[in-house]
Amino acid sequence: MTERPILEVRDLRKWFPLGSSLFSRHRQQVKAVDGISFSMRRGEILSLVGESGSGKTTVGRTVLRLTAPTSGSITFDGQDITRLSRRQLRPLRRRMQLVFQDPFASLNPRMTVERIVSTPLIIHDEPGGIAARRAKVEAALQLVGLLPHHATRYPHELSGGQRQRVGIARALILRPDFLVADEPVSALDVSIQAQVVNLLLELKDLLGLTILFVAHDLAVVGHISDRIAVMYLGRLVEVAETRVLFARPRHPYTEALLSAAPIPDPTVERQRIILAGDIPSPIDPPPGCAFSTRCRYATEACRAAVPPLREVAPGHLSACIRDDIALQAPRHGALTAPSKETCRCRLRSTGYRVTIACPRPSTSSSSAPASSASAPPTNW
Repeated sequence: MTERPILEVRDLRKWFPLGSSLFSRHRQQVKAVDGISFSMRRGEILSLVGESGSGKTTVGRTVLRLTAPTSGSITFDGQDITRLSRRQLRPLRRRMQLVFQDPFASLNPRMTVERIVSTPLIIHDEPGGIAARRAKVEAALQLVGLLPHHATRYPHELSGGQRQRVGIARALILRPDFLVADEPVSALDVSIQAQVVNLLLELKDLLGLTILFVAHDLAVVGHISDRIAVMYLGRLVEVAETRVLFARPRHPYTEALLSAAPIPDPTVERQRIILAGDIPSPIDPPPGCAFSTRCRYATEACRAAVPPLREVAPGHLSACIRDDIALQAPRHGALTAPSKETCRCRLRSTGYRVTIACPRPSTSSSSAPASSASAPPTNW
């Protein structure tokens, strides 16, 4: 028997109304998300990738019901949450949490780390007094690789990576099932990105999390994702398992994204595909395929109708009618999707945690103690 998906999204739209123009009474709409469908298995990491303005963050916020959808349906663990009121959504909030993009702007500068992380416990009336909350905060901080003394600090006293760990601890304090990570590493240095990505992988395995990971860095996405969904102008254009997508992209936009990824070998000549023009306006998208205005393979048939997202191979969906073209994949392993064990060995950097999946012992030193993720803290 097939396991029920933890999240099902069907024909989701989120349009933002604008005021009418001076010469027209017609009210314009920003079509941020325009009819997308996907599902997520329990314990899966699905990454949404695409250019800025493609609607990735709006998808994440809408499936969490932080913004109300214009149309379509959102089903979480078998329950339709599309039209639930704020009161009806309250019990579900503890099961669905968000990690914000900017770790500094998302933390209250007037609160200590302990108050920030314990706030969800107070909002959701978790049983226990101050001592119980303090123990849970300490356990959550330990889970993300922070020390107990960090609880008394303010956000400005922490590094960027530490602030993001606080944001993750706040999201996990209620023990959710589903997590939306909205570009959680884009504002961090490369070495800190590796630490946070490694941490999310450990927490996913340890706590059984299902993660919708929003990003634009394909190198990071290739390491963390089970599947990848590519967005362009509010629509999904390709969905596939990570290895399959990197080995054989089936949409020209995915091909262009993969070609833009840097190759870590100076002897290899990169054949980058330069897209002409800018992404069209979501207020007035082009007819037919939205990518047709920038696609080097576009024909008149591409502009005649919106191509459906269809299965072109088992588990591989693409919204391109040009089955006759052969798209290029990254050269010489410029982008690969390694196994989780290999991934964690590469991503482990000089800080905070030693991943248990790595067969080699850690020789790095850190200001925080290395800890094993084999089990949650005692008070978790």
